[in-house]
Amino acid sequence: MERNESLLIAASYFWSDTLNAFVFGHGPASPTLADVLILTGLDISTADNSHLFDNKPSSKVETRAIGSWSRYIQKYWKIGSVGEREQAIFLNMWFDKFVLYGRLAGPTSVYLSAGERLANGGRFPLGRYLLGSVYDLLHQVAKKLLLGQPIGNLGGPWWFINMWLSIHMHKRFRFDLFALHFPKDIAEDYELDEEESVTRPLLNYGEAAIVFPGTGGNEDQVSQFFLTLYEDLTKDRRAWMPYEDTETRFPLTFHTFDNALNNDHDLMMAIITSRAIPVNFFGSGKNLQPHLRILQPIGTGSSTGLWSAADRALL
Repeated sequence: MERNESLLIAASYFWSDTLNAFVFGHGPASPTLADVLILTGLDISTADNSHLFDNKPSSKVETRAIGSWSRYIQKYWKIGSVGEREQAIFLNMWFDKFVLYGRLAGPTSVYLSAGERLANGGRFPLGRYLLGSVYDLLHQVAKKLLLGQPIGNLGGPWWFINMWLSIHMHKRFRFDLFALHFPKDIAEDYELDEEESVTRPLLNYGEAAIVFPGTGGNEDQVSQFFLTLYEDLTKDRRAWMPYEDTETRFPLTFHTFDNALNNDHDLMMAIITSRAIPVNFFGSGKNLQPHLRILQPIGTGSSTGLWSAADRALL
């Protein structure tokens, strides 16, 4: 996925830490659990009452002396069947390097307890933790901008904000979501025919967001995006309901106005019910400051037309 640096920078100036929403010229908009579900497919509905991250992992992994994720892989690489420990070690890296995006470039064991839970067959609503990390990252960015400080390397799931903004702004970019293509999985020893394509049609909205072209962070592009977000979008370029597919080319797990798709009671309750989402529940240390953010309904505008979030420090 190419990073749309200019759009990310411009949108950051519109983040309201009070509303937990972007206050654009065309109205407020905020990533929601419904967005997490549609764009990533991550679990948002499983009950989360295990206090999972208060527990230390049952095994230890060496991280400080290793220095890089590539050396982490080399150390724990093995041939043969994969056991629960090996799977947990891999998931620790997956959470840190690809999902929640820790701020340290080198390996840590912060997510090892979460990896062990999944490796042992357990479940937890990772999608809620992702959304909590998104709100916390945008909170940190807003604070830096308010104080006139450089943003620096905060870590956090920029990739999801990038995906959400791409879908939210796709009409502004004049991109046809259903005309884009995704790279095929091609084996190294497979030889393509001369007329065989290296891409395939998209299967879902997540893939559509991934293949959006990126931009650099030059000042002209940032200024153009800032003016667009500030001055309002014309009606034909707004995407209040970006997951619109009248021909049902992409599968939908739910839809606001289609009861036939809303048969999963637990899933729908996770989407429409006010609830707490966890922030900074991984790891330990004085600077961790774990807390909860409460999802509350607002009168207008999240990207799905359902919910945004209000921040409450409960812990």
